[in-house]
Amino acid sequence: MKRKLLCGLWALISACALSNAQEFKLNPSGYFQNGGVDVMAFDDIYPEGHQGGVCIIMHGNRVATNGDIRLEQTPGQWQPVPAQRSRKVDVSANAIVANLSYPDSSRHLTGFNPMIYPDLQFNYTVTVRGVGGSVEITVDLDRPIPEEFIGKVGFNFELFPASLFGKPWIMDDQTGIFPQQPNGPAISIPSNHRPAGNYLPELVNEDKKADILQLVGSGYSPIVADDLIAEPYAAGYSFTIRPDDPYNRFTIKSDSEKLKLYDGRMNHNNGWFVVRTDIPAGVTKGAIKWTITPNTVKDWLYKPVVQTSQLGYHPAQPKLAVIELDKRDQPQVMAELYSVTPQGEKLVKTIDLKSWGAFLRYNYLKADFSDVKEEGLYLIRYGASVSSVFRIAKNIYDRGVWQPVLEYFLPVQMCHMRVNEKYRVWHNFCHLDDARMAPALNHIDGYSQGTSTLTRFNPGDIVPGLNIGGWHDAGDFDLRVESQSGEAYILALAYESFGQKYDATAIDFHTRITEIHQPDGKPDMLQQVENGALSVVGAYRSLGRLYRGIICNDLRQYVLLGDAGAMTDNIPGNKDDRWVFTEDNPSRELSTAAHLAAVSRVLKGFNDTLSVQSLQTARTLFDITRDEPRAKSSRIHAAVELFITTGDAKYKNYLLKERAYIQEHIKDLGWIIARADQQIGNSDFSSAIRKSLQNLSAEFEKQRTETPYGIPYRPHIWGAGWDIQAFGFRQYFLSMSYPDLFDADYVFNALNFVLGCHPGSNTASFASGVGAKSATVGYGLNRADWSYIPGGVISGTALIRPDFPELLTFPYLWQQTEYVLGGGSSHYMFLVLAAQQLLNK
Repeated sequence: MKRKLLCGLWALISACALSNAQEFKLNPSGYFQNGGVDVMAFDDIYPEGHQGGVCIIMHGNRVATNGDIRLEQTPGQWQPVPAQRSRKVDVSANAIVANLSYPDSSRHLTGFNPMIYPDLQFNYTVTVRGVGGSVEITVDLDRPIPEEFIGKVGFNFELFPASLFGKPWIMDDQTGIFPQQPNGPAISIPSNHRPAGNYLPELVNEDKKADILQLVGSGYSPIVADDLIAEPYAAGYSFTIRPDDPYNRFTIKSDSEKLKLYDGRMNHNNGWFVVRTDIPAGVTKGAIKWTITPNTVKDWLYKPVVQTSQLGYHPAQPKLAVIELDKRDQPQVMAELYSVTPQGEKLVKTIDLKSWGAFLRYNYLKADFSDVKEEGLYLIRYGASVSSVFRIAKNIYDRGVWQPVLEYFLPVQMCHMRVNEKYRVWHNFCHLDDARMAPALNHIDGYSQGTSTLTRFNPGDIVPGLNIGGWHDAGDFDLRVESQSGEAYILALAYESFGQKYDATAIDFHTRITEIHQPDGKPDMLQQVENGALSVVGAYRSLGRLYRGIICNDLRQYVLLGDAGAMTDNIPGNKDDRWVFTEDNPSRELSTAAHLAAVSRVLKGFNDTLSVQSLQTARTLFDITRDEPRAKSSRIHAAVELFITTGDAKYKNYLLKERAYIQEHIKDLGWIIARADQQIGNSDFSSAIRKSLQNLSAEFEKQRTETPYGIPYRPHIWGAGWDIQAFGFRQYFLSMSYPDLFDADYVFNALNFVLGCHPGSNTASFASGVGAKSATVGYGLNRADWSYIPGGVISGTALIRPDFPELLTFPYLWQQTEYVLGGGSSHYMFLVLAAQQLLNK
């Protein structure tokens, strides 16, 4: 009741504000609002992912972002970003003030995504102030920019490309159309990366920093990428974007230096259009002063969005539609359910709507039509808004729903193979030259080799036995141990739980050929489990330890878009070979042991040799991996799987001994121990675990009331689809073991979220090729083609902080459209099979 009263009060305040003069004012969420236009400033912290700095959302669409000082005209994800030191919302001055600086020494040649910061240091302040119907941006520096960096340092503003293709712009007296592809001519300018600054903290070991020459490489290098850029399309003092469209029109004016319009896609396929003003020599105070004036459409309201599963529902499952509304909108009390017949739409019933309340920036209503069980095609209307057409049918999950994961996605991601689909070749023979031992250094994408984790192989040595099995990870082509063993583990549990012997693909590890839609008499799920185990177990037997991962050795290879067979020449022992990294990571080693113990169970009788080797590896890892407090949960996980597999009292006794720890960490371990509780057969242990699980159930029930989607969901920048699928996967095991404590509805709600019932105006299914509307532009190996891989599951709706849910149709936003291994699609497949089983009991 309290929440509804607060929502009503805020709606009243908002309505009063709308009736006043149109001007940008700070709202309670800490950003500027003027009717349907929002200007955010330095809420987001992910500029390399096009989320940061100053951001404009116009009438429900994010049109510009990353308004900040950058050191290149068109930077990409590896170019230096500033360190944000502070952010202050000054209500009395109607301003947001951010203090930032270059360099960010914590990212210089170190960390997950090493960057090369030039020998340039300065601090600056960005002040964003609402002034009537405009927003003023002022940049003050603490010192002038050195002469050698004049023309390199400037204020950038990135424009989302996909909504601008074919649309007009005006720069002073010049006009143009935003092009579909980047166009020359190109101009050559001095690069920033030499000389590099010396910012590494003394605590950073020499073998934990990146090698500049290795990062830069030869020829085109994404980490340099500022020495050859597209000539600006235009320059002037007043720039208007989308003069043809009142909902997306805004003007930028510069009080000092000229604005320039660049095309960032010339240097980086994932680049955006960039409006920029260079900082002139000798200035500090008022180095940049822009006035941005977005057009505000009077009385605009966000059109209600009807969110349902894009696929549909089994007659017996709960059926809840969520309706998303502008907070200023007056909600209706009814929605209408129509059947779609040969004669057209036919009203089935009106649905009484229940007000749920506020979440993020919207209000929500819920429509329950669970009582409708007649099979057919349906849609829901709410005023002028309508859902996609969906089905109600007993066979809703039987065909073309979970199967694309096995039919397409996993085969396409297979490494060390040629993958054919009738006339099509998804990719040719690849990475047959795997792999050489990595040198001791910080690499890219989270790989770092230390001298303490080297094996009997010296850096540069060919490590045999690594050129079989495994799946490429999304569009990156690397093989991480957790994604390889984790994928095989989820598939093993799916086969164990549901026994699906679906066969649509021929996989031959001897000829290294995969043929999609050509059955070979073997269950595809087991063949894919085999594929993961071949990589992990084979590498362990060769290296004498687990690999951290196998990845290309330079950044130019890393950004390859296209055929994986083009990354190397498949001839071992030369400089294009991938590197294999190792690590000392007890938690990962024990998690892998757990995965392999489960893998060994399902491979028994299918590939007995690999089954025995998987179990031997799991046992050995459990025995030799050192005890470490941070790895205890992983050791318990391994003990559970080893006990289920072997029945060995050694693992049972260990679990009984760790009862207190399991209870303390029941949120992470509950679903794992639930699967072994009955087999353990200790009443005191079971009673204690049940008590902890009762508390966990109450916690989940509380969290699911925090959102209108019936699941715990706390978005944080990245799309949360993968996490929600993983949650549903774990809930299946809890509900099967403790049906009186855990509701199977969590499984259905998680699945519906993925299939389209999720926040924001884009209600596409995250599962590519599944449902009436799905993510058919995905971040996979084929992203340069603006296409998708059926059965791939994207990361999903992201959060533009603090409160804007967004799912753009754009193939280069990894935090929204990326495919992944070790979860994602396999968790989704598991959820569908779980729903199918639960409903067909």
